Amino acid sequence: MALDTEITVNSLGFAKRPEDTRVVVAMSGGVDSSVVAAMLKAEGYDVIGVTLQLYDHGAALAKKGACCAGIDIHDARRVAEEMGFPHYVLDYENIFREAVIEEFADSYLGGATPVPCIRCNERVKFKDLLATARDLDADCMATGHYIQRFEGATGPELHRAADHNRDQSYFLFSTTPEQLDYLRFPLGHLATKDETRALARRFDLMVADKPDSQDICFVPDGNYAGVIEKLRPGAAEPGEIVHADGRVLGMHEGVIHYTIGQRRGLGIGGLADPLYVVRLDVDARQVVVGPKEMLATRVVPVREINWLGDAPFTSQEEWHLSVKVRSTRPPREAIMRPISETEAEVELLTPEEGVSPGQACVFYASEGSRVFGGGWIWSGRR
Repeated sequence: MALDTEITVNSLGFAKRPEDTRVVVAMSGGVDSSVVAAMLKAEGYDVIGVTLQLYDHGAALAKKGACCAGIDIHDARRVAEEMGFPHYVLDYENIFREAVIEEFADSYLGGATPVPCIRCNERVKFKDLLATARDLDADCMATGHYIQRFEGATGPELHRAADHNRDQSYFLFSTTPEQLDYLRFPLGHLATKDETRALARRFDLMVADKPDSQDICFVPDGNYAGVIEKLRPGAAEPGEIVHADGRVLGMHEGVIHYTIGQRRGLGIGGLADPLYVVRLDVDARQVVVGPKEMLATRVVPVREINWLGDAPFTSQEEWHLSVKVRSTRPPREAIMRPISETEAEVELLTPEEGVSPGQACVFYASEGSRVFGGGWIWSGRR
């Protein structure tokens, strides 16, 4: 009798045995990516761990609570040693500075509120690192992001994580269809972060109880303005704090110290009603403040759109979707009207407060978990 040699599709979606499937795991040194690497190794895959060094060694060792820092590189290496797979550290300091940090500084100086984690995924992790994975002849690259990838009728689809509290789709909207074809997200189906830590303990990983990183990795103390002043000495020029009606209410020490929607720390006390930052006029060096109702925005201009829908973006005059204009807010109903293949006008059915240029506007299905991409909020046509 002939032996049945048919090979079933493995957990990463390839019709071959795990041991014949090479996967590069992007390891930040945290518990999520460590669990992904350990889990795939335990399933028998040919795992290669890769960690990016985004700072010079001396500076990196001093940073804690941020990914890709010195202690995290050490932790990733230890996990690889414990689980028995090769691990490489790549020096991406110059690439990271040019592709992420420099734009972060320029965006802040331009009055925007940037999201550098999105640019890091787009320009470093899912571009250069993904190219490195291909150079290593890997079949795919896996990460510890909380997001799901499903095979759809026209190709891979991006979906929100099962645990909406951990969902990272806002930070991954710019993932292209070609990248999505190569990427895998093994943690996206987990119900809670506790399940991830339970897996880490099952594999006896020394990072099982390691705290999550909270801040932007190159701003671990949350002092954005301090980082900008170091990158752009003399950039924080003083100016006026002006009411929307034209009254000068006080002085400030630099527009970079303020963000849209800010209420505290304005230094203009003694007024009957609370005031909020409603606009930053970089050219006039003015921080414009007004009542809370002035923060409400209904129409949001969006550009640099990455579209993940089945039909072409411009094939419809209107798309009825849900959108997120801040990472911490739930999706809200909206109508999107394409202007070009990369630009659109988004009308929010319920006005949102604190919509700021530099933030992302991410598109979701009105029902279900699918992510249709997104774009960058800007100040509109001048």
